Amino acid sequence: MSVARITEISASSSKSFEDAVQQGIQRATATLRNVRSAWIKEQEIQVENNRISAYKVTMKITFVLEDAAKA
Repeated sequence: MSVARITEISASSSKSFEDAVQQGIQRATATLRNVRSAWIKEQEIQVENNRISAYKVTMKITFVLEDAAKA
C-alpha cells in the first residue's frame, strides 16, 4: 500500500508557462522525494508597460510518502 501527499507550489518565468512549470518541477524534486505527478491549477501573466513580463503557474505536486519502517 502506498500513501501520497499533495502540496501546492507556484513558480514563475520570464520566458514561458512551460519554463515556469519546468522550474517548479525542478525545484520540487530537489526537496521532495518520490514525486509522481503535477497538476497545473492556474496560469497567470504579469504585465508591465503593455508587455508580458512574467509567466506564473500554480501547481499541485503529488509525491508518495516513504514507509515509516524504511525512514
